[in-house]
Amino acid sequence: MHTQLLALLHHHHFHSSTSILDSSSISISAPSPLSFCMAISLSAYQVADLCLGKPPLRSLFSSATIATALAALKSSPDTFLSVWTCDHKISNLDSNCVCVAKICIADIICYLCKKENASSPASSLNQPLSLLLSHSTSRVTHIDPSASLLEAIDLMIQGAQNLVVPIRSSISSSRRKRSSATAIHEFCWLTQEDVVRFLLSSIGLFSPIATLPIETLGVITPNFLSVEYNCAAASAIGAISRSLAEQTSVAVVDEEGGLIGEISPLALSCCDETAAAAVLTLSAGDLMAYVECGGPTEEMVRVVEEKLKERKLKGMVKEIMVAATSNAGMAMGRRAEAVVCHRGSSLVAVMIQAITCRVSYVWVMEDDCSVGGIVTFANMLHVFREHFDSLI
Repeated sequence: MHTQLLALLHHHHFHSSTSILDSSSISISAPSPLSFCMAISLSAYQVADLCLGKPPLRSLFSSATIATALAALKSSPDTFLSVWTCDHKISNLDSNCVCVAKICIADIICYLCKKENASSPASSLNQPLSLLLSHSTSRVTHIDPSASLLEAIDLMIQGAQNLVVPIRSSISSSRRKRSSATAIHEFCWLTQEDVVRFLLSSIGLFSPIATLPIETLGVITPNFLSVEYNCAAASAIGAISRSLAEQTSVAVVDEEGGLIGEISPLALSCCDETAAAAVLTLSAGDLMAYVECGGPTEEMVRVVEEKLKERKLKGMVKEIMVAATSNAGMAMGRRAEAVVCHRGSSLVAVMIQAITCRVSYVWVMEDDCSVGGIVTFANMLHVFREHFDSLI
């Protein structure tokens, strides 16, 4: 009943306050009684309320091989898989079993690009998955389903990207009837995108800040990762790894700093392990074309293979390029077109852009088409958290 009342109050406010967004005034006034009531109702939402209907996580055992993880990722519709200290295929799991990381194909591509791994990718893939987890353990955090929405936001502001939540019995009851041994091991996770999407549905509560320019709100991060279009993509391996850890991307710019495109971990994760060869041999600009949704051309695959031979990476030629040759011309990635906004763009407009394009960041373009910075979901959540505090 309590949840239903909150939902009704939320519904009433959403429909009665959207006109505020049409106001030409951007001065921030004292919160109205209705805003105060809505703030109280919003604070009553629990993490479980945002997890309704979410599917169970697909899991990997941390002691599995990287090759096992790669095969699981290639056969999964999910970009990321969760990594645990236990094997979820075992019915009587240790109560101390925890999710320690998330992993995607981009993690494996960066791993294969390391000098010590590029010479013998097959043996490198047979190494334990734990080798990939050192930089990703801080990305996931366990949270109780009864924790408040504000607690979840605070964890995300502190750096958590995915919050691991036990699926309540009411959600998994139908599954428990079929397999009682595994139901207690079901978890889902809450992402920054989930929370931003939820806040967008309550955007009237955050007027007038939602209509203010992002520059006024101070949500633009001026420091960003970039590589010049004609530079070797291999020079950006460190930046790609960092962007993966930070949930951002690497801007591909011209000599004047103008934005041409990007190399995003998300785009790389839509490829397979053959993209590692492309990263090691192509320019940043050519790599953008390689990972686009159309897939590499036969000519591009030949260029990559020739450059691998020049660098005496025979192992990668034999073990990686066989798959690349068979996949030439096949759709494998997503377009590398960057999502951009301007300093004068409103916060709500940037939120909608990010949610619509399924990215966790938006590039900020200057009038001369150079990159002025980047706005992330974490930046947005920080602003909303501060505004929420001002309401109560």
